[in-house]
Amino acid sequence: QVQLVESGGGLVQSGGSLRLSCAASGRTFSNIAVGWFRQAPGQEREIVVAKTWNGGRTNYADSVKGRFTISRDNAKNTVYLQMDSLKPEDTAVYYCAANWDDGRIRITAPDYRYWGQGTQVTVSS
Repeated sequence: QVQLVESGGGLVQSGGSLRLSCAASGRTFSNIAVGWFRQAPGQEREIVVAKTWNGGRTNYADSVKGRFTISRDNAKNTVYLQMDSLKPEDTAVYYCAANWDDGRIRITAPDYRYWGQGTQVTVSS
């Protein structure tokens, strides 16, 4: 069992930055594949970035490439999503998701077994 807790969301002006955190308990992130998703009001949940550390691959959505970066701190058992050059269209609830890392890149919501509660990101113009 894996429990995920996101934090770091908030209100930021266009062009600003935020860093989201996803802390895991129950298992370490060393054998866990992670995805960050987001869902805006009235829209479907979409993948932002998917990462397999065992497979050595990272997939970013085209809309965030070059602006968002996923990273991991093993000592803190935490995964981060650094978000720079934020735009109003990045406004959404952001979710951290996890599943066992078998080396495959997982890019859809059903691929993930464990989910955090979500954290709101609002970017003002």
